[in-house]
Amino acid sequence: MSFAELGLSEELLQSVTAAGYDTPTPIQAQAIPSVLMMRDLIGIAQTGTGKTASFVLPMIDVLAHGRRRALMPRSLILEPTRELAAQVAENFEKYGKNHDLKMALLIGGVQMGDQVKALQEGVDVLIATPGRLMDLFERGKILLTGCNLLVIDEADRMLDMGFIPDIENICTKLPAQRQTLLFSATMPPPIKKLADRFLSNPKYIEVARPATTNTNIVQHKVKVGGKQKREVLRHLLRTDNVGTAIIFANKKTTVRELAKSLKRHGFAAGEIHGDMDQSSRIAELDRFKDGSISILVASDVAARGLDVKGVSHVFNFDTPWHPDDYVHRIGRTGRGGASGRAFTLFTEDDLEAIQNVEKLTGGPIPVMVVDLGKGSTSQADEAKLDSDDRKSSGRNRRDKAPRKEPVAREEAAPVEARAPREDRPVREERREERAPRREPRREEARRDERYGRWRDNDPPAKPGEWNGPIPEFLAVSALK
Repeated sequence: MSFAELGLSEELLQSVTAAGYDTPTPIQAQAIPSVLMMRDLIGIAQTGTGKTASFVLPMIDVLAHGRRRALMPRSLILEPTRELAAQVAENFEKYGKNHDLKMALLIGGVQMGDQVKALQEGVDVLIATPGRLMDLFERGKILLTGCNLLVIDEADRMLDMGFIPDIENICTKLPAQRQTLLFSATMPPPIKKLADRFLSNPKYIEVARPATTNTNIVQHKVKVGGKQKREVLRHLLRTDNVGTAIIFANKKTTVRELAKSLKRHGFAAGEIHGDMDQSSRIAELDRFKDGSISILVASDVAARGLDVKGVSHVFNFDTPWHPDDYVHRIGRTGRGGASGRAFTLFTEDDLEAIQNVEKLTGGPIPVMVVDLGKGSTSQADEAKLDSDDRKSSGRNRRDKAPRKEPVAREEAAPVEARAPREDRPVREERREERAPRREPRREEARRDERYGRWRDNDPPAKPGEWNGPIPEFLAVSALK
């Protein structure tokens, strides 16, 4: 089957061909005709299957007819993260270059001014994260009554991030008669409940069993000691023919420390996590895409839907807390029919988490044994750099020698053995040895002669009588 058989316009087919695509993926082949027929749709597909194009392409043709109005977008696409929203915007720019469609991107981390200006001029496609959209709606900067097409993308991720109440709120502000498309990699009960409430007789498309992994990805798990994680990771990066790799960690602090450690060991590494502002995150992604860096250390903000071509490896430095995140993380490799490799480092503390992952994916992950004796750098260099890592991350505190136990004091003599009270030395002798205490200082009586203050060594003979020189100000007043 080709894109020409799906009912797309000639202008759109030219854009698709110029982008280098000629054959639709399974999710695209099933979803595009239904969207063009204005049906509601639920699409269940694993990441990396072309899910974004399955709604972007037909939306361009649907929106090609009609006019835009100020503050009233004609369609809305909800994304859980800024990176996914920006990626969908790139798809619209790429495929919609032959159409007169205007798009606006509403995401956090950037100034509202340009976003409000774009809305005032009118947009055909509004791509937004729920938080920024609700913020602008509450400020009265946007109206949703003219939005006749809604796309909820990565719905399971929305659930994980706590956006479902916001999505329900947004849906109530849209026209009741509209087309709604919902895409997700998994279908947990809350998402099914959302679909039952806001979708009308949807077509259900499932191109892969929920929570299954891409068969093109070779998976391994590597058991490590707690202090060997970084060493094992570096060994794999050097010996497994890594082209470009994304390394996932559960905590933002781990992402920062691991990126710094890899840089010290000579790797071209960058980082991306939720504490970075939007411009910094985009800059790091651009560096990774253009090859300036070959390793990207990331939190789960980059786990969903991020499309970077040619990622050869994914490493789970930490076993994900949520099993679903494993599917999305390793889905950053093996995209578009390419092959990929995924490694998960786990310790004794991660046994339950790795078992939950295997339960979800339907089978055990093969174990890989790593021989650290085949590293490409000398052991002395590795030891020195590891020491630097511990110092920079504060872990050297745990490596210090244990504190010495305080030396026990000698036991006090029993009461009977003490000298009787009368035999004890009298403290009066010590008092005699001390220097005599100074007499308490008299109240300062001295005063500066210039201002007529009393002097310590020349007190008045009688109260109120002055026997010093006449102050200047008194003398001047007396002359007057």
